Amino acid sequence: MEMIKKFLYLCGMKQYIVKHSYSLFIIFCLCIMPIQAQNTKESNSDSIRLSLLTCAPGEEIYSLFGHTAIRYENFTQHIDIVFNYGMFSFNTPNFILRFTLGKTDYQLGISSYEEFAAEYNYYGRSVWQQTLNLTYKENERLINLLKDNYRPENRIYRYNFLYDNCATRPRDQIERAIEGKLIYSDDMTDTNTGKSFRDIIHQYTKGHQWARFGIDFCIGSKADEPINRRLMMFVPFYVKDFFSKAVIQDVHKIKRPLVSREEKIITQNKLRVADSDVYPTPLQTSLLLFILITAITVYGIRHKKVFWGLDLILFLSAGVAGSILTFLVMLSEHPAVSPNYLLFIFHPLHLLCLPWVIKQVKKKRRSVYLMLNSITLTLFMLLWWLIPQKIDLAILPLALCLLVRSISNLILTYKKD
Repeated sequence: MEMIKKFLYLCGMKQYIVKHSYSLFIIFCLCIMPIQAQNTKESNSDSIRLSLLTCAPGEEIYSLFGHTAIRYENFTQHIDIVFNYGMFSFNTPNFILRFTLGKTDYQLGISSYEEFAAEYNYYGRSVWQQTLNLTYKENERLINLLKDNYRPENRIYRYNFLYDNCATRPRDQIERAIEGKLIYSDDMTDTNTGKSFRDIIHQYTKGHQWARFGIDFCIGSKADEPINRRLMMFVPFYVKDFFSKAVIQDVHKIKRPLVSREEKIITQNKLRVADSDVYPTPLQTSLLLFILITAITVYGIRHKKVFWGLDLILFLSAGVAGSILTFLVMLSEHPAVSPNYLLFIFHPLHLLCLPWVIKQVKKKRRSVYLMLNSITLTLFMLLWWLIPQKIDLAILPLALCLLVRSISNLILTYKKD
C-alpha cells in the first residue's frame, strides 16, 4: 500500500491519493491478482478465503429482508474486500417511476470490509459469515467470476425483487464456481413447501404493518402460489440456511460441506421498532375511517343530506389507488403483480365516472354507477374467502366505506322517488 502511494506521489498525484487511496489499492490488487496467483499458487493456496456474508434486516423498507454479499480475503496480499450486488442510488433519474415499472438497475460494488462492517455497526445490524469450503481452483474461478461481473459493461443489472436480486446473484456465482455438483439437503424443485412469496414477505415485514399493507396491496394472486425452495432464496436468510446444509460433490464423487465454518462477525442487539408501537396499524386506521363514515352516513340519511364532498374525497382516493393497480398490472415488469383482484374494489372507473356521479348525487338523482358499484362490492365481500388471493383485512373496512356511501345515496334517491 505504501509503495503504491510513494509511486503516485512521485508522479505528482498526492492530492488524488488522499481521496482515493483505498480504491486505487483495490484496483491495483485486482489487476496483479492473476500474475501473483500464477507465481505463488502452491504457497498461498491456504491464504485465500471467500465467505458468504448475511446481514440482518434493517428499518428501511428496502432493507427489511436483510442483505447478502461475498467477502474476499487474501492474507498474503493484505486484501479484505466485499463484493456487494445491492448498490443503487435514489438519485437515478426517474428512480420512483422506474422502480414502479420494474426497471430498476442495481450494480455490483466493491468496498473494503472495514467500510462494510462500519456501516452495519452504525445501523445496528448483525452480520453472519459462512466460510466457503472451496478448493484453490474454485476460489480462483469465483474470484474471476466476480472480477468479470465488476467490469463496467457487466456490473449493472436489471434488479428483480423475487428472481434476480442481491441474494440470488452471489448464490449463482458460487454455484458456477464449483467443480462438480452442489447438492442441497432438500429437494429444491418441489413446490409442496406450504409457502408462497407472500408468506415469506409477511415473515419479514412482521412488525412493519404499513410496509406489509403496501406490498400486499400491490402484489396479486401469483404471489400466493406455492413456490419451491430455490425460489425461497430470494431472501438472504434462506440462502444462508440452505448453504449451511449443502454439500459439494466433486468429479470423483467425493463429498464435502459447502460451508466449513459459520460465525457471527458483527453482533448487535438493537431491537426492531414495530409500527404499532408508533403508529396505528392499517386495520385500526381503516376501521376508524369506516366508523366515522358510517356515522356521517347515518346522520345524512336521517336528515336527508347527501354529503357529496365526502363522496368526492372517498371515490377520488379509490380511483387513484385503482389507477396505480392498473398501472402495475398492465405496464410493470414486476413479477406477481398480475392479476390483482383488488381491482374489483379500486379501479380507474371511480375517477372516470366521478364527475357524473357527483352531479347525480348533488341533485339527489339515482346513479346507475353507484348501483352497479354496490352490487360488485357486495358480491366481492360475499365471495371473499373464495378469491384465490390473500387480501389484507384492512381492505375490508375500506370496501365497506365505498359500499355504505353507494347504498346511502341509493336510499336517499329512492325515498325521494
